Amino acid sequence: MNQRKKKGRPVSGWLILDKPLGMTSTQAVSVVKRLFGAQKAGHAGTLDPLATGCLPIALGEATKTVPYVMDGRKIYGFTVRWGEETTTDDAEGQTVALSDARPTRAAIEALLPEFTGEIMQTPPAFSAIKIDGERAYDLARDGEEVVLEARPIQVHRLELVDMPDENTAVFAAECGKGTYVRALARDMGRRLGVRGHVVNLRRLLVGPFDEASMVKLDDLRAEHEETGSEGCDRWMQPVERALAELTELRLSENDAFRIRNGQSVLLRGRDAPAHGETCYATVGGSLLAIGAVERGEFQPLRVFVGDV
Repeated sequence: MNQRKKKGRPVSGWLILDKPLGMTSTQAVSVVKRLFGAQKAGHAGTLDPLATGCLPIALGEATKTVPYVMDGRKIYGFTVRWGEETTTDDAEGQTVALSDARPTRAAIEALLPEFTGEIMQTPPAFSAIKIDGERAYDLARDGEEVVLEARPIQVHRLELVDMPDENTAVFAAECGKGTYVRALARDMGRRLGVRGHVVNLRRLLVGPFDEASMVKLDDLRAEHEETGSEGCDRWMQPVERALAELTELRLSENDAFRIRNGQSVLLRGRDAPAHGETCYATVGGSLLAIGAVERGEFQPLRVFVGDV
């Protein structure tokens, strides 16, 4: 039986979109996939419609490396408005609590250590977390009560950057996977006794991708209009950029043949990676596979197709 031919170009790489305000992450992926004419696309970490900034979009074989980006650290800049808590913990929701009190700079700075390190956080009711197969935000929009359990998250850094007026405070946060900045704002507001919600949120970094990597959607559209899908390729980052935290193994053509057939290869030399380490293998400068080192051998877990 003949395999059905996939629609689109077999293009592979990362496009680091500077996601515009008002667009969902899913919509952004669809637009980028269409502009590149790509066969396959996905993103590494949802950004809310009211958030802007770094949205890494994987095309083709890069989709195999998405988990390595999602597990990376993230940096955000965000503004909190005090005195009002909302259903969504941002400016889109309805008001659920009000306060006339406002925090001092000293009170905010004294609180920050409580929200740094490993902490327990209850995600917002309006989030993409699944409950019995349904997205929490879909249940919340239907008026159902959404009860989510607190879970551990890692906040590496949380700083007060500015206080433009008594009603607003600007923060910078560096955090790990699964952290909701909206929930940080909500919980800080409650802890300070003033309530609060996010009115501006921008993601500045995801894993190895920072602001210097970002491409504006308008620029990408202009490129497509002028040079077509192939012209957009110049904005892409190579697939292996996602694997910057892993050790690279440079293999021979003979070893590559074994890897492509799903076989392991023996690692020689004192500099060979340690048992249990995840690595990526290249041959002739091209990405070949991601795998684990077991008993002195490289065991392929993900093998890349074609010249990546």
